Amino acid sequence: MFDRPASGERAVLVQSGARVDERSLAELKELARSAGAVPVATVIGKRDQPDPRSYIGKGKLEELTQCIAEQEAELVLFNNPLSPSQERNLEKALQVRVLDRTGLILDIFAQRAQSYEGKLQVELAQLRHLSTRLVRGWTHLERQKGGIGLRGPGETQLETDKRLIGKRISQIQKRLEKVDKQREQGRRSRKRSAVPVVGLVGYTNAGKSTLINALTGASVYAADQLFATLDPALKRLPLGPDAVVILADTVGFVRDLPHELVAAFKSTLQETVQADLLLHVIDAGDEQLAETLAEVERVIEEIGAGDVPRIRLYNKIDRLENPAPMVRVGEDGQVAEIWLSALTGEGLELLLETLRQRFSGHRQIRELRLMAHEGAVRARLYRSARVLRDEVDPEGGWRMSVEAQSDHLTFLDNRPEAGATDADASGPEASHAAEAAASHD
Repeated sequence: MFDRPASGERAVLVQSGARVDERSLAELKELARSAGAVPVATVIGKRDQPDPRSYIGKGKLEELTQCIAEQEAELVLFNNPLSPSQERNLEKALQVRVLDRTGLILDIFAQRAQSYEGKLQVELAQLRHLSTRLVRGWTHLERQKGGIGLRGPGETQLETDKRLIGKRISQIQKRLEKVDKQREQGRRSRKRSAVPVVGLVGYTNAGKSTLINALTGASVYAADQLFATLDPALKRLPLGPDAVVILADTVGFVRDLPHELVAAFKSTLQETVQADLLLHVIDAGDEQLAETLAEVERVIEEIGAGDVPRIRLYNKIDRLENPAPMVRVGEDGQVAEIWLSALTGEGLELLLETLRQRFSGHRQIRELRLMAHEGAVRARLYRSARVLRDEVDPEGGWRMSVEAQSDHLTFLDNRPEAGATDADASGPEASHAAEAAASHD
């Protein structure tokens, strides 16, 4: 009977393909260290087509077996996606635990998830991945036992496990739907409060957590490792007397990010999709910058945030030979790039000034009078704005004071009654009034 081997820390890394991708292999080593493994050797094979049985072929399998024995390894990490049967065949031949890149990333996420939502999302991704690994994974799952008294209708152990996993996935999805509704309420509240959301995106270990700490004085965990933080962080950033934004930090991206992870973290990534501005944090010293940028752009498009305006922040300039904070303006006259160091603080003021110019006066308070037949307008204001005052006037209408982002109130200007009956109270005084109103919520 074949049972899956226990896992260990000493790992042999394997990459097989038509060409050797040094960047991807180096990233696999960082992923292994982030998971707590100790890479002790690397086996590289060149092969145009993967072997359907073991992915790497008979000769390379013998070399890998010898390497495991010499290094006393307890774990094999493949940089390639393995099918369930390939994973099972490799574990049976090598007698050590085998994980592909997706399984390794899932393990890291399981270690790092801290919040209730994060743990649910990771478990959902793990179960979806596991549901594809149940095909003849262990001998006790292969078939029903035969013999006297054991024949007859009933489900196999494999069918039982599939049913239990499916039931658990359904339970987690229902719980995540509740959490997502709570998040949506928070988004609507911020929208009504006229507080813009600035999302931080970028490759893992680009310095997003360090940047949010430097800007807000928060204590988000930051370390020089992949996926140091997993759970999203929302932090308030005052920009001046008439401007404030919410910084939303989300999970970092990585090459070949498993699709089931993108799907599981969809509710978390909605903070990015619905942001007013994206700050794309980039490691300025990245030797393969073009590939990293392309990967992040691909994930941004995949989650539906391709149309959100963004600024590229080239971080870690303190590691360059001639660090020089600077701003580059695009063809549309808007800031397109900022070079800074979140660690030393160089260039942070350039970023803050950019945000001030973009969001100062972003909030607006309107004093208006609605006629009795404008109940639909009043209902829309309650959905999209913060209502500071709502009084019934003698003629059956309403006198209201509302605060919202300027572009959320433009529909009021198209009303026939707009003009003399409405007043605009935007500016610093409006912001102070809004802050006072917010303090009573």
